[in-house]
Order: sequence, then structure tokens, then C-alpha cells
Amino acid sequence: MPEIRPFRALRYDPETVGDLDRVMAPPYDVIGPAEHRALLARHPRNAVRLDLPAEEPGDGPDDRYRRAARTFAAWRSDGTFHKDPRPSLYVYEQAYRVPGGDEERVQRGFFGRLRLEPFGPGSGVLAHERTLDAPKEDRYKLLRATGANMSPVVGLYAEPAGRAPAILEQLAAAPPDVAVRDNDRVAHRLWVVAEVGPGGSAVDELLRIATAGPITIADGHHRYETALRYRDERRMTRSCETDPAFDFILALLLDVGEPLTVLPTHRVVCGLGAEGTATLERGLPELFEAEPAGPDELIRRFGPPLTLGGAGRFGLWTRRGGALLTARRAAIEPLLPAASAALRGLDVTLLQVALDRLAGVGPAAAAAGRLAYTKSPAEAVAWVDAAGDGADAAGDGADAAGDGADAAFLLEPTPIASVLAVAAAGEAMPQKSTYFYPKALTGLLVNPHEW
Repeated sequence: MPEIRPFRALRYDPETVGDLDRVMAPPYDVIGPAEHRALLARHPRNAVRLDLPAEEPGDGPDDRYRRAARTFAAWRSDGTFHKDPRPSLYVYEQAYRVPGGDEERVQRGFFGRLRLEPFGPGSGVLAHERTLDAPKEDRYKLLRATGANMSPVVGLYAEPAGRAPAILEQLAAAPPDVAVRDNDRVAHRLWVVAEVGPGGSAVDELLRIATAGPITIADGHHRYETALRYRDERRMTRSCETDPAFDFILALLLDVGEPLTVLPTHRVVCGLGAEGTATLERGLPELFEAEPAGPDELIRRFGPPLTLGGAGRFGLWTRRGGALLTARRAAIEPLLPAASAALRGLDVTLLQVALDRLAGVGPAAAAAGRLAYTKSPAEAVAWVDAAGDGADAAGDGADAAGDGADAAFLLEPTPIASVLAVAAAGEAMPQKSTYFYPKALTGLLVNPHEW
């Protein structure tokens, strides 16, 4: 079974930094170049300087990681951060509107330290997504330089009795210790709940509930695998230390029984050229039934309110037009990997094998710059149109599209049940199979590798 512990977080001191809204940042992996510049300019102590340190003129290899470490040490010394006096859990609430629609939701969970375990049979921590070497190397260098988790992984736990929401509501009854709002107008509130004292029994019960079964990583696979590597290396040099803090990682824990928002991640295929796009389109009838559709219809069909995926439905937009696609499962079946029914039935799996078959865009396509990703169907269509106009199609956070965005494939969101089933089978989905929304803010708290 997994292990979760209270801990003493480092948190911004508002008396030192002022308005806490201005020092928060999104997770590093959703920040594009323009937003990165804006965050750096927003406040000299914005958390992006620690979690996504910028390259500066004259930098040598790894200088930006060393600069982040020096900044972190300085902020600990000058009062920017303070360390909570007692081990605590941190109840976290996000109030938000589902992107593109009018539905409002509230999501509650809690931050704690999750003991690191390798993935595999019998592990208390399960993965569901494949990772790439370059992001893991980036996260490793930052972790090695700073010795702290600047942002959390997100883990899912299942609690059939439904007791956890009531406990979280009880623990969040008092005014929050932190209340901020991000650029997406998501309201974030944080409560510091000490391990002992009036909330102690509720904390103990919450920990028992969350650790009664395995934790499935929903977001942060690169950070988790990096932390495992770092832990193993630290163990080789600190073999005499018992129960070290680097055996744990900062985690946000969410109950899968509560409403969670998973957005689809649409694929934009790049670098096909006119001939490759025509070849792709000619091959579509082999694997899909197609019905012509215009851009407005596609954007409406794959926007909110979202329909859960699993039926093999896709949208396609190229500069020659668009279509609603439905997978011919009998034709795709022989192309699917030898895997569980859960993995073979995913829309992202169907699309991956179809792209490999029809366009030579295989599993390594993202690393090779052949795929770009966006959660917005309108943006996916716009990238294709912009590339046709000779404009820079990449946009913020989609550099891969700079080689020419030729075809946008729109998807429906992966159901939570499918995420859990693939993880329980010990398998991994294609990269960018899920986009859990909203993201946990970076800067709310930091997990130093110390007690």
C-alpha cells in the first residue's frame, strides 16, 4: 500500500512578497514562451524562476539550474519563504469553470508527501502515461540542483465509501491560509492542517482512506520518474541515512469518486507537406468512416460540453477540408499492440496506430517534432490554417507546429475509468492522453528534502 505523510512546507511570506497572485505560476510544462516572459516580468520573485529558470546570454550548460538553486537559497534566507513549524497536510480547493462552457465545478484534494516506489507488480503507485527522455533530464537537473520539489505530481485514490469529501469539507471550514486567483480565473484556496491538534483525528482518517489502495499518477509522470532516479542516486551516497526526505515526493491527492475534469489533447500532425497530406487522406477510408464537416462544426462537436471518448470518434481538419471520422474497429484491430482491452480500446491508441499506418507518424513522433498538442479544438484548426497562409503556426507552447501544421485530429476526453484500468494493468497510454484541469499552481508550497 502507498504511504503519505504530513510535512513542513516552504511557503511564500506575503509580508515579504506582497500580493501572492503575482508570485504564483502554472506548472512548467504548460508554460509557453510568451507566458514565461510575462511571469518573469510580473514579479521578481515569481515561482517560475525556480521551476522553469530562463536561459540567459552567455549561459553555459546547466547554468540556469545552478541559478535556480542560488535563487532558492537566497529566498530561503531573505524571508521570501517561511517553513511551517509543524508537519501538516494541506487541503486544497479549486473553484473553476470548465473551459469553453458555463459549467462551474469545485475540486478538493490535499497535498502530502508520497513515498516513492518503482512502478511494477505490487507497487502502491501506478503510472498510466509514457514519458520522454528530454523532459526527464530537465527535471532531474533542476531537482539535483535545488534539492526540492517545486511543483507536485497529482495522484488519484479511490474511496467507495465516500467519506473523504466530508472530511475535506470539515478541514476547509475555517478561512483559508492562502487564497489566490490565476490567469484562467480559477480560484485556489489552501488550508494548513497540522498533524496533531484539533484536526489530528480527521487527518489520520483521511490518510487511511487515501492509502487503502494504490495511487494512480494522473499528472507529473516526468517528475515522478525523475524523483525515483534522484532517490536512487542519493541512496548510493547517503547509505547510512534512515528514512530520508528524498524518499518522498510532493503530491496532490484527489478522490476519483468526485467530479474531475479531463480535457482532450488534440493532435496536430506536422511536416507532411502537400503530398503526405494527400496520402493520408487517400488512406482514411481503410480505417475510418468519414462524413464531411466544416471547421465550425468540428470545433463545436469537440468543444464543451464534452462527450467522453471511447467510441472511436475523431475530427479531422486539413487545408483541403474536414471530416467527422469513426474508426472501423475491425480494420484497426490487427494493427493494435498486444495489450489489455483497456489500452487497445482507447481513442488515443486507435489514432496512434492509424497515424503510423497512414502517415508514418509513430510513437516517437512528438520527440521528432512531428506532433504538436493543444487542448483547444479552435487552436488546432487555426494552426493548420495559419500554416497554409505561410504564418508561424506554432503559437505559444506548440513549437513543433513550426515545421508546418498539416492535419489536426480532434479527440474526445479519455474517461477516468480507462485511466485507472490501464494503470491497473501495468500499462502506459500514449503520451498526452489526458489533460487534467485545472492544474495545481506552482508556488503554493515547496517540498524541501529535509525534515
